[in-house]
Amino acid sequence: MLLSPTLPLVLAPFIGSFLGVLAWRLPRAEPVMLARSACPRCGTRLRAWELVPLFSYLAQKGHCRTCRAPIDRSHPTMEVLALAVAALTVLATRQNDAMMEPFAAATVWRGCLFGWWLLVLAAIDLKTFCLPDILTLPLTAAGLILAVTNGWPMVLTHATAALLGYGVFTGVALAYRRLRGHEGLGLGDAKLLAAGGAWLGPTALPMVVFSAALLTLVAVLVTTRDRINRNTPIPFGPGLAASLWGTWLWQTAYQMHG
Repeated sequence: MLLSPTLPLVLAPFIGSFLGVLAWRLPRAEPVMLARSACPRCGTRLRAWELVPLFSYLAQKGHCRTCRAPIDRSHPTMEVLALAVAALTVLATRQNDAMMEPFAAATVWRGCLFGWWLLVLAAIDLKTFCLPDILTLPLTAAGLILAVTNGWPMVLTHATAALLGYGVFTGVALAYRRLRGHEGLGLGDAKLLAAGGAWLGPTALPMVVFSAALLTLVAVLVTTRDRINRNTPIPFGPGLAASLWGTWLWQTAYQMHG
């Protein structure tokens, strides 16, 4: 069953539900695994059917059954996005050769892991302007561990890419702070780019940075109604996360389909 490349599609909404809880509780230093889900306004504990992804939100029309407070839309949004990550990963890795199905399944799980991890990081950065080390550092380690499957020379290459990504962004951040007197690029972004280097290798980094900057600029122009200036905080993590995962999709589709 684990070798089925479509299993992530089934699990994706449930994983998205967990990611929504993680993105909500982790910045608040609330317990993630042991605490039961409850309405943040009235404290009513959720019943089993109220934990079913997407269905429960639609069945309750987006409101708590007790106090009628609106349910934060970030929860169903995370469930939908997690499903989208799985669907796009399956499409990018689809194989017509039955002999290649186990390899495709492993690649699907790898892509979903990367995409879901980036998804929760983007959600947290969007709300808090922070990329927590407890998520970025293990993501880097995971990329290096998975590189072992391609041989130790590849591990060295990806480790070099991680150091390069961190070093370049850290240098830019320190230079900006020195010139402007305030922070422009956080070290969390540098650690996320390091994770990207560990997953994608050094040749992908220039395109990742360029497309991340472009995505962030477009998002700001589309979503920001008020005037912005050089002191307006803009989270770079969501654009960087989208760029990293999009690059992984492109790399993987090219490798598997030419």
